[in-house]
Parts: sequence; C-alpha cells; structure tokens
Amino acid sequence: MSNKIKLKKGDEVIILAGKDKGKTGKILKVKTLNNKAIVSGINKVKKHKKPDKDQPGGIVEKEMPIHISNLAFYDASIKKGIKIGFKYSDKNKKIRFNKQNQKEI
Repeated sequence: MSNKIKLKKGDEVIILAGKDKGKTGKILKVKTLNNKAIVSGINKVKKHKKPDKDQPGGIVEKEMPIHISNLAFYDASIKKGIKIGFKYSDKNKKIRFNKQNQKEI
C-alpha cells in the first residue's frame, strides 16, 4: 500500500531527521515505488568506483535516496518546513497549498 506523495521534482525541502537534519535542498528525483527522494547535496556517501574504459577509478561522492517522511516542503518566507494540502480550483484543477496560511504553491 503506497501513500500519496505530495512533494515533486524541483521542490525546495528541509530535512527533518538524519545526519543532515536542518539542511535544505532541491529534489532531483522522486522514487514513488519505495517512497524515497534524492535531494541535491543531502545524504551524500562515498562510493568506490573501479576504472572503466572511459572513466578513471577512485572515490566518488553521490547522493543517496532519503525517505519522504524525513522531508518537509521548505517555505522561504517563514524559513521553516510546512505541510502541503490539495484542493480544487474553480476550473476543477488540482492545486497544492500551504496548510498554515492557505496560500497556493
């Protein structure tokens, strides 16, 4: 059973838990199958790569997926994480909005 993911690619998020708690970044990719997202500059690990035909070997830093429950949409105006809700506009278009002050995102 999968939950509805309210965050999208390109959203600015703040990290709620883990080693990068309090940092912000943009979502690069959302993996809906396992409820995870890859955030730029967050949850970085060092990966040892073997040399290939075109690439040299070495230690590469890359971002690993982080669970959606550890992310919150970052509102730059109030400088903290907020909850997102859905509602329909007059023209029956689905819109995301800030649950604290009812502003559209």
